[in-house]
Amino acid sequence: MDNFLLDILVCPKCKSSLRLLDDYSGDFDIEDGGLECTACAATFPIINGIPRFVPVENYASSFGLQWNKFRTEQLDSVNGSTISKDRFYSVTEWEPEWLEGKVILDAGCGAGRFLEVAAEEAANVIGIDLSSAIDASAKNFSTKENIHFVQASIYELPFKDGTFDGAYSIGVVQHTPDPKKTVECVARMIKPGGMIGLFIYENRKWTLWYSKYLLRPITTRMSHTALLRTIKLFMPLGFVASEVLFRVPYLGKIFRFLLPVSNYVGVNSGSAPNLSISERYQWAIMDTFDMFAPAYDMPQTQDEIEAVLTVSGVEDIHRTKGIGLCLKGTKTQLTK
Repeated sequence: MDNFLLDILVCPKCKSSLRLLDDYSGDFDIEDGGLECTACAATFPIINGIPRFVPVENYASSFGLQWNKFRTEQLDSVNGSTISKDRFYSVTEWEPEWLEGKVILDAGCGAGRFLEVAAEEAANVIGIDLSSAIDASAKNFSTKENIHFVQASIYELPFKDGTFDGAYSIGVVQHTPDPKKTVECVARMIKPGGMIGLFIYENRKWTLWYSKYLLRPITTRMSHTALLRTIKLFMPLGFVASEVLFRVPYLGKIFRFLLPVSNYVGVNSGSAPNLSISERYQWAIMDTFDMFAPAYDMPQTQDEIEAVLTVSGVEDIHRTKGIGLCLKGTKTQLTK
C-alpha cells in the first residue's frame, strides 16, 4: 500500500480519515501493518500490501477459490487475445482518451482482467474485491504502480462519496445479496461528471428456466472443492457435447440454454487468433464453476437498474453494445 491509496481511504464505518498504526515518512510501500480510524478508533490490517476491511470468510469465498485457481487465464497479456479489452469497451463504451488522467474504481475486480485494460490509459485504477481474489489480482499486477488493491465490501466502501472519475462493475452485481443496493453503492463513489459502466445478468421471461438455475439448489450446497472436482470429472463429456451442439445452425442457442456448460464456441478476439482448444477447455471449467458456485445469482431487469441509477443521480442512461444487460450513465449530482 502506498501514499496514493492512503490519501483516498477512509473508515468504511464512519467515513473519517485513517492513519497508519506505524510511523512512515516520505514515499512508502507498506507490505504489512495496520490502519486506524481517527474518529472511531476502528483498526484494519494491511496484509501483503493490501488494506483489508472485511473478514477472511464471507459469501464470496467461491470467487476467491476460482480466481486464485484460474489466476491468469483471462488476462489478455497472457492468452495473447483482446477478449477482455473488447469486452471492457463494449460494456462501458468509454473512450480510451477519456480515461487518460482519470481515477477509476473496479467494483469486484476478481483476478483483474479489466484492471489490466483500464490501467493502460487511466492514471490510477483501484480494484476492490470482497474475496481473496484480490490476492490473485495483486500477484498479477505487482509491478503496475497505477493499479491499487483493497479488500472490502461494496456495501461499505472505504472511500468518500464522489472520489472517482468513473466506476465499472462487470459480472458482479447479480452475485451480491442486494443487487439494487450494490448499484447504488457503486454509483455513490462517482463524482459529478463521471461515468458508470455495468454488466449484469439480465432477467427475462425465460431466464430462470435456464438449466443452471434448476441445478443451483444442489450445487450451492456442495463444498467448493467438491463442486470443482465434479465439474472437472464431467467436463470431458460436456465439452465435447457443447462443441458439437452449440454449433448447430438455429438450434445452437437452444442447446446453450439446455446444456449448462460455458464453452465459448466461436469466441473471437478481433485481431488476435481464437483461443486454442486447451485454453477454451480451461475457461469452460472456470466459468461453469462460476455458474454453479456463487451463493447468489439474481438477474435484474433494465427498468430496475435504470430506476436505481436515476435515484442515485445518474442521467443519460442507455444500453451499450455489450452482450447482456450493459448500461452506461453519467453522474450529475451527489446524493444523500
